Formats: sequence, C-alpha cells, structure tokens
Amino acid sequence: MAPKFGTSGLRGLSSELTNDLCAGYAAAFASLHDNDGTMFIGQDRRDSSTRIAAAVAKGAASEGLRVIDCGVLPTPAMAGAALQAGTISIMVTGSHIPADRNGLKFYTSKGEFTKSDEAPLAAAQSTVVVSGAEADVTISDGPSKAYVSRYVNGMPFGVLTGKKVGVWLHSSAASSVLPTILSGLGAEVVLLGASVFFVPVDTEAVDAGAREKLAAWVKEHALDAVISTDGDADRPLLVDDKGQLVPGDILGPITAQWCGAEEVVTTVSANTMVDLSGEFSQVRRTEIGSPYVIAEMEARMVAGVARVAGYEPNGGFLLGWNASRDGKTLGALMTRDAVLPILAVLAASAEAGVSVSALVDQMPARRTATDRLRDVPREASLGIVAAILDGDTSVLPDDLGALVETDQTDGVRLSFDSGKVVHIRPSGNAPELRCYVEAEDDASAAAVLKDVLERLKAAVG
Repeated sequence: MAPKFGTSGLRGLSSELTNDLCAGYAAAFASLHDNDGTMFIGQDRRDSSTRIAAAVAKGAASEGLRVIDCGVLPTPAMAGAALQAGTISIMVTGSHIPADRNGLKFYTSKGEFTKSDEAPLAAAQSTVVVSGAEADVTISDGPSKAYVSRYVNGMPFGVLTGKKVGVWLHSSAASSVLPTILSGLGAEVVLLGASVFFVPVDTEAVDAGAREKLAAWVKEHALDAVISTDGDADRPLLVDDKGQLVPGDILGPITAQWCGAEEVVTTVSANTMVDLSGEFSQVRRTEIGSPYVIAEMEARMVAGVARVAGYEPNGGFLLGWNASRDGKTLGALMTRDAVLPILAVLAASAEAGVSVSALVDQMPARRTATDRLRDVPREASLGIVAAILDGDTSVLPDDLGALVETDQTDGVRLSFDSGKVVHIRPSGNAPELRCYVEAEDDASAAAVLKDVLERLKAAVG
C-alpha cells in the first residue's frame, strides 16, 4: 500500500517511505506553512524512525530551516513545544499500526494539520526539488522537560500521593517521561515490561494476551492501576485496580468533568456515557480523527463557548482552554494527548477517596468493546458497509432488537431499541476493518462483538 493520508497524517510501509519521499514532504510542508525559521522533529521507537527523521531534516534544510531535533518523545510534547515557539513540526511515527509501517504527522504553527491541508501538501511534494544542503541540527531535550513540567507543576501538588501505579513501558515514546510525571505528583511507580523491539499497542483493541498480562501485574504488585500509551503517546491505556481495561470513551467523560468542561466534542464512535452523564451542556459528534474533533472544537470556541474539551474513543484528549484547579493551571493543548486522561482519572479517584474501578462504576452503565480484522483491503471493508446500508443483516446477530437509528458519519453505526449499538468502518490508517459495540455492560458488549467479528470474517472470506 503506497503511503497516503489517513485519519492522522501520512502512513505507509516503512520501505515505501523512502528518504526522497520524506524529504520532499518535509520541504513542501516548510514551503507552504508559516514558521520562525525552525522545524521541530520528533520520533517514536520504530527501527525506521531514525532514518526517516534524518530525511525529514534534509527536507527542512532544503528550505533553509534549522532543525530542532527532539529525539524520542510523546507527540504532544513535540507539538506543544513547537506551538509555543510559533513554528512548524513533524513527528515521525506510525502510532499504533504494525512495526513494518511508519508515518509523518504534520503540525502547523497554529496547530494540527487539517484534512483540507492534505491535497495542497501532496501537490507541492510532487513538484518540490530537495537541495543537497546539510541540515543545521540542534539536539534538544527541552520539549520533553517542558512536557513533564506541564503536569508536575500544572496539577494539584501531590495529587497522586498514596497511589501505586504500574507503568507498562514496552516501546512507548512516553516510557522516559511517564514515570517522572507520576513520581512528581506523589505516586509510587512500578516499572513493567520494557521492550527492545517495537510493540504496536492499539489502545482501542488490546489483545487478550496483553489484557491477561496487565491484569496479572495488577494482582502481583497490588497496584491501583497500570498505565501506558500507544507508540507515540497520544493515546492512553489505563487498567484499573481489578485488572480491567478502562476504554477511552470512559476516560474522556471523566477527564472532561475533572477539568471543568462546559461542552464536549467527540467522534461518532464514542459511546453514549458522555450524553447520559448530564455534566455537559452539549455533546457534539464528528467523523473519526482528531482533525475533525479539533475543527468542531474551534467552531464552538468561535461561537463563544469558553471551556470546550474533545476526546476520541482511543482515549486521546484535547484541552481547549487553560484549566485551573486548586491554584494550578494546565494550559490549553489542542492536540491529542495521552497523559492528561491518565492523570485526571487517577486524580479524580484519589480526590474522591475511591478506587479507579469504583469511580468508573459511578458513571452511567454504558460500555464499549472494540476490535478489528487485519489485512482487509479498504475496498472490501467499504463493500461490507455498503451491503449493510442496502439491508444485508447477515453480519448482525439476530437478537439486537429493532433498528432505531442509522448513522453514516463514518462507516455505518446502527442503534437498536435494546440499547445496543454496532458500528462498522474501514480504518483510515491501515488495511483493517474495525468494529465497535456498545451495550449496558462489558460482558454484553464483548459477546455481541465476538459474534459480529465472526460474521465479518465469514463475509470477508
């Protein structure tokens, strides 16, 4: 699959993300967007990322830009630092997709790259000529340090005192900053599962083996939670004190409430817990992908809403205002972040004097189960969606009840009078067919998901 734009940046096989292609994209990006004469570059821990980052630096040099090499760090740390400096940045990452793939995430001096920016960049890349200029590179750990300080100094002092938290390090770009942040907020930290190989953790579809390992760590170390992120640390993973994964569309409403949001923007795939909580004056839904969430958040801010939060079911959270609590302030960060939802849920638990599992149990009884079929061509996925819209119910269990709503915002989302929801869509980042099921409890959601996936496998052939 040739590199192309998905829900979050350019993605493709690392072998097809050639040095010339990546340098061309970097040069074209620099030529199209305002900057201060520098480009920030970060990377995840994939084997191919160092090579691609060097190619990106060459492209920046071709346009006369000095490179701020941030090394391995969370995407929001790099993006936030570049935004603070008022310049452009590129993160070399394939996020959660398989290790043989990689990608580029672009950030303008004003924020995240939008869908409308993609076509002009692709056109410019096809004509740009990259010179042989040597890159002027400054290596800086400033963005990583600023990111740690954002949370250690921006959240209530000692808010996690008494919490014992495991950190699944694997190959996360946050593996060096997460333990420092937790310790700085008073938590006792247990380091777990570092890997020298890249581990493609998808926080929306954690496999059974990983779930068992995470639950075993909770029990073995008597932990209040285990936390982690995906590869570039813009999607959180949190396992509670009972060893149960807390999905992103539960982390999101709790985080928005803890921060004091008036309105929430989320994607069509998020479950209805946020609506049923009654905590927000409006909940607005978009297509899947942070650019869509950000666009709607910005529209609400232009309309005069002071405190707008956004999140995706993968857990990535966007803070649209400077949120103050107990005399401390977290600055707005309009790019998807993994650390805020982790810390906010742990803090809400600590402040309420209850476990994370008890905190979740206080929320409306809506639970989501998600998974995907790998190696499904996009055309085949689109064909299945089209068949469902044409009335083919063969991929659906018989006991869901009467269909009450069909939403085509992104794929097809079907709501039934039983309260269950089935959402099927092609991935925007990889050749995968994704399925989301919402029900009243985890067991019911998991049972429907298992049934639908088996039917989808048969349909794909």
